[in-house]
Parts: sequence; C-alpha cells; structure tokens
Amino acid sequence: MTRHAVEARQITKVFGTGPLAYQALRGVDLAVEAGEFLMLAGPSGSGKTTLLSIVGCVLGATSGTLHLAGQDVTKLTPSALPDLRLHRIGFIFQGHNLIASLSARENVALVAKMQGRGSKEAQKRADALLERVGLSDKRTNLPSELSGGQRQRVAIARALVADPPLVLADEPTAALDAQSGQIVTELLRELCRQRGHTVIVVTHDSRIFHLADRMVHIEDGQITSDREEASS
Repeated sequence: MTRHAVEARQITKVFGTGPLAYQALRGVDLAVEAGEFLMLAGPSGSGKTTLLSIVGCVLGATSGTLHLAGQDVTKLTPSALPDLRLHRIGFIFQGHNLIASLSARENVALVAKMQGRGSKEAQKRADALLERVGLSDKRTNLPSELSGGQRQRVAIARALVADPPLVLADEPTAALDAQSGQIVTELLRELCRQRGHTVIVVTHDSRIFHLADRMVHIEDGQITSDREEASS
C-alpha cells in the first residue's frame, strides 16, 4: 500500500473560546502523495494558511489526525516538534524571512549548521544550492542587495539545504511580478522533482495554477474542489 507523504483527516481548528470562538477549519481531509506538487488555493480567510501551518507542525489542530510519511505527528510531544521541522520540513515564506545581516550563503548555510553540520560542509551545501538557483555570483550579497525574485530564490535554497522530504510554501509569489513569480515557481517545481520532494504551495495567484500537479480549493474552512491539473 502506498504511504502518503501527508495525510490529514478531519482536521478542525478553533481560535478563541466562548462567543468569540472562530472555527478556521471544519473537518478537512487532505492526502498528498510523495513527490506531488500541490497547490492550495482560496480567498483570504479561507483557512489555507492555517491548514499549511498545521501540516508544517507550527500550529496544532483542535481535533483530527495528521500523518507525515506514515507517522502520527499529533501524538508527538511539543518538545519533539522543532527537531521534526528542522529535519523533515522546508519552509518558504511570502516575505522571504531572510536574516538581513547575513549574506545569501550564510542565510542558506544557517539551516545546515542548525542540523549539526560543520561550517565547511554547511557552506559547501549552501554554495551548491545557490548555484542551482542561479545565484552563485550573489552568494556574498546581503538580502538588501538582491531583487525580490533573487531573495525568493535564496529562500528556496534555504528550504532545500536540509534535503527535507516535505516543502511548504506560503504565498511565495505574492510580492513578485508576473514574470518573476512564474520563474520562481518553475524553479521550485524543477528542483523538487529532481530531488523527490513533496511540495504544498498556498497561493491565490492564478498565474501559476497551471504549474501544479493538483489544485485543491478551500473556502470557509472546507475543501470545495480537488482536481488534477494537466501536465505542463
């Protein structure tokens, strides 16, 4: 039997209590195959980022179960989650979240160092990935010296440097123009397919929908459609 990379069952999330309680997710089921490039779309406030945060073990679900590569992570203690995120999940954010005082190389190498790799190995891995995203000549530049598209490519390299099986991207093209957004998404898809990563991209950017293997739409905390896209 094929084991899903992600299997979320009857996930609910409630923020607050009493009359101020807000139910962001209402019994969501989502299964993602290993190596799949999935996009999760929906209007603002639909629950897509909340679902991504739960899959990324940043938020806990109010109820339901979440399995990553067959492991029930809802049974893990809070102290075990940082190590799981560090070794098994790569994150890409809309705002890049690069450290302003560190060069592109240092931003990428930092994750490898956090895993316990030596400085030389971490730098070697960072340089190799920066080359793959086309930024070898920018590895010593600070984030302020890079364009938005270049900063997002550094963020992709940082997410992949630990070679995580699961990569999560939250609105990675929201701050980019159409051409840069297309290039960054194509690059992410290509690199992850080469390395066998599973990817979930939260987006409302219809310009990149065609790059998905599968599109899942969510509204009012519930999945409203789930379809495979034509290969491009």
